[in-house]
Amino acid sequence: MNISMVDLKTQYLHIKQEVDREIAEVIDSTQFIGGAKVTAFRENLEQYLGVKHVIPCANGTDALQIAMMALGLQPGDEVIIPAFTYVATAEVIGLLGFTPVMTDVDPDTFNIRVDHIEAAITPRTKAIVPVHLFGQCADMEPIMALAKKHNLYVIEDNAQAIGGDYTAPSTGLKSKTGTIGHYGCTSFFPSKNLGCYGDGGALMTNDDELAKAARIIANHGQSKQYYHDKIGVNSRLDAIQAAVLLVKLKYLDTYCAARARVADAYDQAFAGISALKTPVRAPYSTHVFHQYTMQVTDGRRDALKTFLAEQEVPSMIYYPVPLYKQEAFKQYWNGTILPVTERLCETVISLPVHTEMTPEVLEKITGSVKAFFAGS
Repeated sequence: MNISMVDLKTQYLHIKQEVDREIAEVIDSTQFIGGAKVTAFRENLEQYLGVKHVIPCANGTDALQIAMMALGLQPGDEVIIPAFTYVATAEVIGLLGFTPVMTDVDPDTFNIRVDHIEAAITPRTKAIVPVHLFGQCADMEPIMALAKKHNLYVIEDNAQAIGGDYTAPSTGLKSKTGTIGHYGCTSFFPSKNLGCYGDGGALMTNDDELAKAARIIANHGQSKQYYHDKIGVNSRLDAIQAAVLLVKLKYLDTYCAARARVADAYDQAFAGISALKTPVRAPYSTHVFHQYTMQVTDGRRDALKTFLAEQEVPSMIYYPVPLYKQEAFKQYWNGTILPVTERLCETVISLPVHTEMTPEVLEKITGSVKAFFAGS
């Protein structure tokens, strides 16, 4: 039995005719950069998200960089981020000469918390980047209120949660993740819930001026060809990737539901294992399960990973090292240990979760996990 963390081949086979037709149309048109497919995808994604503006770009990391450049942040400005996240969130901050300020996260959702953000605000703070980790939204209503109080920008890192919904606790207002902050940023890396067959990304915003600024930055700083108003970048979603995404966007809700069914099956299978803490669903957010990430609370996470590998069951550790202990970011660390982040790095393990999971594969994975704990 060949088990993978993500089964893109089988997923492709189910939509092969649609995808191949869309790609062929791009090739026939020879509109490889820009053109009708990029426009159609942008408009369809705007409609799906209920957001005024989508600005496609080359990848999710570029989206974060473009957002920060468009907001006019200056060298030395501080940007608050969670310490438990993928490197890209912090990478663009350091690259642009800003200062990443890393805070601890919630022990249940793994997302940044408003009380930790507030404690980290200084006169140099200019922005907050909540990361909707593993497919679940950070609690955005109090974050937005805090940002308004301190005149801060909010950039949602939505690379792992596209398709999710956030419900504001005080009003019941429902919004798609990535559409709540000043900017939302996402990735279309192939393994994402909405992934293309190469690299791709996008920014989202409801602000007309911020949309205009992002488009200019992403296009060499020009609003008119050969007239460059700002220092910008060259970041485009190519038409073939847009064609793939046009097809897959139609299935995004179906894909998210399939992942949720896998997560439910895992939850049920592991309910009796006291050493496993399965993912917690926040009441204010749906969970689209970009990853199914558990905590092994008895100190045997690495032993479990080794055992699963022996059973030919893949697993991953997202993430093994706090950002502030990464060599690239030690210059920003004041020596403060963040206990939840440290504990998560020592205890988390992610199991395969994707849209094509069969009952046989699920039984193999869950049986292997249960066998490990039964043998102890």
